[in-house]
Amino acid sequence: MRKRNIILLLVVTAAGAVYLNNTSLLSDRAAGKPVVLAHRGLAQEYDRTGLTKDTCTAERMLPPRHDYLENTVRSMDAAFRRGADVLELDVHPTTDGKFAVFHDWTVDCRTEGNGETRSHSMADLKKLDVGYGYTADGGKTYPFRGQGVGLMPSLDEVMERFPDRRFHINVKSNDAKEGEALAAFLSALPRERQAALTIVGGDRPLQAVKAALPDMRTLSKKSLTRCLLRYAGLGWSGYVPEDCRGTTLGVPINFAPWLWGWPDRFLDRMESAGTNVYLFGPYHGGGFSDGIDDPAIIETLPAGYSGGISTDALELVMPALERRSN
Repeated sequence: MRKRNIILLLVVTAAGAVYLNNTSLLSDRAAGKPVVLAHRGLAQEYDRTGLTKDTCTAERMLPPRHDYLENTVRSMDAAFRRGADVLELDVHPTTDGKFAVFHDWTVDCRTEGNGETRSHSMADLKKLDVGYGYTADGGKTYPFRGQGVGLMPSLDEVMERFPDRRFHINVKSNDAKEGEALAAFLSALPRERQAALTIVGGDRPLQAVKAALPDMRTLSKKSLTRCLLRYAGLGWSGYVPEDCRGTTLGVPINFAPWLWGWPDRFLDRMESAGTNVYLFGPYHGGGFSDGIDDPAIIETLPAGYSGGISTDALELVMPALERRSN
């Protein structure tokens, strides 16, 4: 009986120690506002039912609430003016040594052109109309046709236009050579500019970026999975695994409460390890979850939450954040 009581006491003591090491009640982290990551700037919403990687989303646009087109400088400028702290953009290499800022693997969906985006020169891509393919009524009308000519920017244009802003640069392939080319571009930027960037994509290009620029923040599905699994096993102690250091994490909002120390202790640990944290929408299986696009979800954020959130619907989410802060 005495031995059993000793074991029980040890278990209770250990559980209490784990609780104290992870409860946010004892954190001195100051309350703040979320850091807002706008996915592709201000973009047109589309019906996500039955989406595949080959779905032309411009053909299933929802009735537009604004006239901004994703991944354009005009859209980015509007997103920053509306309160975004960070922007995500997509890049493809071009035949003339540039990086085009454009989401799709081919230009067939959104423009009047055809072929893989990377098979064109930046000069030729500048001639295309990035608003050409958008329709909300099955092709009866195309409200942005003619308005997007010349609006596909290059990555160097974006960096020059927004020299002090933070970006997530999404590499759309899993090609190591593309990572090497992007690393060469990034290497020419000042170190303080590099520090404001996160490179997102497949493991191969990200490994190439890391090999050339070890301090660059990166995020891939595999690196995120490795970090979260190892933190799940070791985070109770306050230890931050190497896979979680000096990086960026995208955490589904329905997964976050299960993280050791969530929210404040977890955010403090990641911040001290040089890692940025962004909440995404609920995860339901598959790849990355969507952004937090429903204003009602904003009300479920922890009180005083000062980590990041990612959204595809900035114009809906910002008013909810403003109401929350008042």
